[in-house]
Amino acid sequence: MKILWLLLILTQFHHAHSASKGVTASLKAKWPQTPLLLETSEFICESGEEKFWPFVDTVRELAVYKHGESVRSYYNLIVKKAGQFLTDLQVSLLKLSLSLRAYSPTVHTFLQIASDEPPPEACSAFVSVHGQLTCSTKDMKKLLKTATGRPKPYLYKNDHKYPGANGTDLPVVILYAKIGTKKFNTFHKVLSERAEEGKLIYVLRHYVAEPKKQNILLSGYGVELAIKSTEYKAVDDTQVKDSKSSTTDEEDDTDEVQGFLFGKLKKSYPDLQGQLGDLRRHLLESTNDMAPLKVWELQDLSFQAAARIMSVPKFDSLKLMRDLSQNFPSRARSLTRVAVNQKMRKEIEENQKVESMGIHPGDSSLFINGIHIDLDLHNAFSILDIIRGEAKLLEGLHNLGIRGTSMSKFLRMPVTTVEESYALDIRHSAIMWINDIESDSTYRTWPSSLQELLRATFPGVIRQIRRNFFNLVLFFDPAQEESIELVKLAELFYKHKIPLRIGFVFVVNTEDKVNGFEDAGVAFFRLWNYIAEEYDVTQAFLSMMYNRVDVGDSLSVETVTAYLKKKFPKANTAKILGVESSYDDKRKAGAVFYRKSGLGALPVALFNGIPLSSEEMDPDELETILLQRIMDTTNFFQRAVFMGLDVVDFLMEQSNVVPRINPVILSPERRYLDFTASPGNNEDILHTLYKPEVSAAALLISNCFPAEEEMVYGVTIWIIADIEQAPGRQMLLNALKHMSSSSNSRVGVINNPGGTPSEDNSSLYKAIWASFLTQTSKNTLDFTLKLLKEDTVQLITHDTKIKDLLLQVMFVRGMDQDAFEKKFNTLEVDFLRSQQRFCQEVLKLKAGQRAVVSNGRILGPFTEDEEFSADDFHLLEKITLSTSAEKIKAKVKQMNLAPKNSDLIMKVDALLSAAPKGEARKDIKFVKDKHSVLHLAAREDEVFYDVVAIVDPLTRDAQKLAPLLSVLGQVVNMRVQVFMNCRAKLSEMPLKSFYRFVMEAEVSFLGNDTMSTGPVARFTEIPESPLLTLNMITPESWMVEAVRSPHDLDNIHLQEVSGVVNAEYELEYLLLEGHCFDMSSGQPPRGLQFTLGMKQDPLMQDTIVMANLGYFQLKANPGAWILRLRKGRSEDIYQIQVQKKPDKLNEDLLSEATESKGLWDSITSLTGSSSVEEGDKKKEDVLNIFSVASGHLYERFLRIMMLSVLRHTKTPVKFWFLKNYLSPSFKETIPHMAEAYGFQYELVQYKWPRWLHQQTEKQRIIWGHKILFLDVLFPLAVDKIIFVDADQIVRADLKELRELDLEGAPYGYTPFCDSRREMEGYRFWKTGYWASHLAHRKYHISALYVVDLKKFRKIAAGDRLRGQYQALSQDPNSLSNLDQDLPNNMIHQVAIKSLPQEWLWCETWCDDSSKPTAKTIDLCNNPKTKEPKLSAAVRIVPEWTSYDSEIKQLLKRVQEQKPELLKAFHCMLYCV
Repeated sequence: MKILWLLLILTQFHHAHSASKGVTASLKAKWPQTPLLLETSEFICESGEEKFWPFVDTVRELAVYKHGESVRSYYNLIVKKAGQFLTDLQVSLLKLSLSLRAYSPTVHTFLQIASDEPPPEACSAFVSVHGQLTCSTKDMKKLLKTATGRPKPYLYKNDHKYPGANGTDLPVVILYAKIGTKKFNTFHKVLSERAEEGKLIYVLRHYVAEPKKQNILLSGYGVELAIKSTEYKAVDDTQVKDSKSSTTDEEDDTDEVQGFLFGKLKKSYPDLQGQLGDLRRHLLESTNDMAPLKVWELQDLSFQAAARIMSVPKFDSLKLMRDLSQNFPSRARSLTRVAVNQKMRKEIEENQKVESMGIHPGDSSLFINGIHIDLDLHNAFSILDIIRGEAKLLEGLHNLGIRGTSMSKFLRMPVTTVEESYALDIRHSAIMWINDIESDSTYRTWPSSLQELLRATFPGVIRQIRRNFFNLVLFFDPAQEESIELVKLAELFYKHKIPLRIGFVFVVNTEDKVNGFEDAGVAFFRLWNYIAEEYDVTQAFLSMMYNRVDVGDSLSVETVTAYLKKKFPKANTAKILGVESSYDDKRKAGAVFYRKSGLGALPVALFNGIPLSSEEMDPDELETILLQRIMDTTNFFQRAVFMGLDVVDFLMEQSNVVPRINPVILSPERRYLDFTASPGNNEDILHTLYKPEVSAAALLISNCFPAEEEMVYGVTIWIIADIEQAPGRQMLLNALKHMSSSSNSRVGVINNPGGTPSEDNSSLYKAIWASFLTQTSKNTLDFTLKLLKEDTVQLITHDTKIKDLLLQVMFVRGMDQDAFEKKFNTLEVDFLRSQQRFCQEVLKLKAGQRAVVSNGRILGPFTEDEEFSADDFHLLEKITLSTSAEKIKAKVKQMNLAPKNSDLIMKVDALLSAAPKGEARKDIKFVKDKHSVLHLAAREDEVFYDVVAIVDPLTRDAQKLAPLLSVLGQVVNMRVQVFMNCRAKLSEMPLKSFYRFVMEAEVSFLGNDTMSTGPVARFTEIPESPLLTLNMITPESWMVEAVRSPHDLDNIHLQEVSGVVNAEYELEYLLLEGHCFDMSSGQPPRGLQFTLGMKQDPLMQDTIVMANLGYFQLKANPGAWILRLRKGRSEDIYQIQVQKKPDKLNEDLLSEATESKGLWDSITSLTGSSSVEEGDKKKEDVLNIFSVASGHLYERFLRIMMLSVLRHTKTPVKFWFLKNYLSPSFKETIPHMAEAYGFQYELVQYKWPRWLHQQTEKQRIIWGHKILFLDVLFPLAVDKIIFVDADQIVRADLKELRELDLEGAPYGYTPFCDSRREMEGYRFWKTGYWASHLAHRKYHISALYVVDLKKFRKIAAGDRLRGQYQALSQDPNSLSNLDQDLPNNMIHQVAIKSLPQEWLWCETWCDDSSKPTAKTIDLCNNPKTKEPKLSAAVRIVPEWTSYDSEIKQLLKRVQEQKPELLKAFHCMLYCV
């Protein structure tokens, strides 16, 4: 019966099939298609440069197969070849990156660099040899002979440099070619061979001689159809020819509409496909009820959407969330009928109440493996980067045997970030403290309470508190010239009672036989001790004899003895300075402390234990630096929570305090071994070597006792050295010495012989190796310590038999001598060769070089005279343990993961420590999750991502998050939890737009195996009644523009469209943002101009620096660009660092008339004339008019406004239009209008800075551009600009307005009229906030204003307006009319000149009697009548119709000329 009923229904639709309406939007790149093979190579390169070249060799002639295969087969072949170097997970991520075209910009960068050479003609590949180009290998060899006489080329960070020699004297050859082609292979064979021979440096850059003409379609962005208010009819009545294209219905196999599963029905009844589609559309249209909901129907919509999502099968839930959020306006009414599960409501509210989770109703958050993904900041590309970074960690842990929930515990384990500055512990007896703030009577009047830190003081005042907060320790040799100024500075601080505790460490000659009559340093030390003992330390400090030393000289014995005799005439000089001196106590202590500290060259200063750099030690800078450190450290103490503690102990117990300073160990730049298996990686050698049966990656010697198998070591140290050489043996001895006093470390050794390993030159290492393979760990340790003694070494090198050696020197109790001797005599040298290969290919060491590896971290190589002492090993252990190893060890022991736990700790530490450090990962746990959390399980026994999403299903974030999770679920294995973070008691529609997120998991192909054109946003089954506006929601750094669409994208009304509205956008620019500060003053160089260009065209873009944060932005496409200061005052006053030139320190960029060339003058005017050329001429009298428009109706008004301006002035006019929102049709026709009426124009744009509070509504964004960026939109050469609203008619010469005296104000606005009395109730500015704020001043309208840009910039009006906007815009109820509310709000800070009333007449506010004198007429909206714009224009302005007709005739002529223009162009090409 059900089937019969269905068939009866379908017969109703048999003849009713109609073309579906909809909207499609696509986004193209500015650059052409880039080959997928090249993009794949860049993906692989990012996994490791060592994989790039093997991949290149694998695909060296792959393009040959392209001609015989389908596009799909060729794509599959590329992926298959890449799979040889990638894991399965990485292959999935490769497919996603190819779908996103994530590496297309990188490839295009190389193509752009090649075009800047420029390439020789008719060459599919070419080389550049120090600037000389050729297409043949034969000519290349000739050019190489003369290469050294020409300058070397500049190499970029992303250049692909062939592994091999790296000598500075070698010629550099850059190959521009497309990998996978025969021509590339020809060059590559020659160049790679020569690079391996050490004859040249070979660099590869991608080059495609004939790129495809079509540009690539992009993805990773959102498209919104927002429902517009129709309170005022603002739609153009001009008819547009409909598009004949169609769009496909969006339906899934599981798509259910009113109980019908259409996917299954179409499979069951394939012959009824058309009728089923029509029935589906009919059912959808019947549910797409757009009638407004009652207030009581709105309240529970969020919970009702969640209940609907939680009620369907789990595999459909994300699809349903996507559908409900992206099509909410048409789904809202159906949701009102959904009953809310009260258990779900209660559970949601309980989770929201947990303060530690910080979940507020309606908030959204995404966590991937605990990493917080801010959906406002991150996009598809940055999320791909995060997922790719996590893949290395996940696969690494998985390959180490850590699976399931154990994996997340390791990931979330806090790995301490590397400290930026380490401090030395200053609680040492060798430091002679000159003063003590806490106990000296000098400071007895100072308060000692820690609360004094919180007392308010004037900025820059140093608090005098009787605590040792600030400590300066000077290490110096008294006899050094550099010490004199430092000691004088310390004395200055002491005398001025700066709260600084000062300590000295004297580093003098430590030889006992040296006395004070032979060495100035020893003499100084003994005299110091004499004064300190006989008087006190302070007296010794103040009695220092440096005042007697002339500038440029150093302390001498004569100076010391003369001072002693003069100051202390009764003292016995011989007993103080001579051999029998009793004032020599602790002379060695300072030198020993200095040596153990590992500090650099003397003198050295420590502030609270932190060493100052050599630049900071400059006496001219040191005073300022120390005072600044005191101020900065005061803030640290204010934040610290410690009461009643010893201050110095508190300081010295911080995590950055170490017993020794060794830059090699403490450097933040760290390199780690990868212990996790990875295809195609040279480090596989490591895994071959580290097999348990040979243990050849490192010979581990540990101080294990009988329970050695149960010992777990947190630190594994490998000594990499040539053990046959003394420096290598000493390093191993130092490590073993450290190990004997530590229970946390085990030590291993890898031999890196200086020459080819042989039986003759490997005796020592063979002996150690034989011992390790045959003896207990304890015996091996004792044996090795004896073996490394120099007398034993001499015996071995003199061919003493091993048996004799054991008896004479090396006998260790309990040692199995027979087993040892047998193993020693049978060992071959193959294992040594494998270790040497490991050192060279994995550790990147040369033969014989020394290094240390600590839990996979590589330190070195060390120079021949560089020592790594036992103290250094102690510091290395401390740093390794405190950073991560201690936590990993505890976790491994707790989880009992593997029998060889020490190995696991080492490998996990290397893996986690090598990962980039970010914010701490969060472990999200819900109080209850049965009814409010959607759980999607991961596939078992595979690497999986742990994803937690917190989202209200009816928010903009849900519109983006649902499709994002769906796509990621197709790419990677995920365990997903989605918490329905609903809001209660809604009072308005939560979403007022339809939305599509454009992103696909993989490149898609058509049925004929050709690649699809690319991803497109498709809106089908959209209700036809609402008025819609199309918005592109793109990544922050993208600047896009509409380039093709006959329709009004600002006012889409599907009822008036018979087909599909197609919108084509283009990624015009990628935005480069930055901040610039003057190094001389620390202030932003306001008005400074930068230019951006290439070698062939050095001036392509320019920009001006704002005072707000020194912000600037530049627009460019992928490539290598040259940044310069603009010629003129910018270049005259500044240099690129940015710093004023010494002779220009007192000059201001904006203090006088600036050069005529400014921002945007580098762009050729779209009329065909170059504004750069014009700038070289005498400054013309040009009337600059600025306006904005969006939508066909306002562009129609704009043209009429322009015509009215031109009709009433004889002055040349230049129009400036905001480019961002102009339609393609306007941009297409404006050149013709400019030619017909003889005006100039320029399209300007400025991307809304990300630090400035964002607006989301298109209209408010346009309003913001009218007022917020006036100082940076126009060139400095433009003195005045007049803004005229698009819907205005001008009846006077605007030159008169330009010449009007603004009386010192930066801009002039017209006040609102008061004369039309019937509108009194609508004059909001006469009551409430505005009445009190304006204080009898007038409220001004923003439809017409004139700006003195020189004055505007000079008083930083733009910066002030942006600052006030930032403060007010956080409140959604403020600045409702942003473009006019903001200047009126700032009237007290940025003055407004009130223009005469006749400059703007508006029927809404002005009476009829004032109309005849009006100089402009504005078509203001009337809040009382709400009359449509078009009918108001015709009724109010008699001349409007004639202007409109004139413009229409012009546009008609342009349209008619189009075919002729095309025909003429075609003939130029083909009719010769």
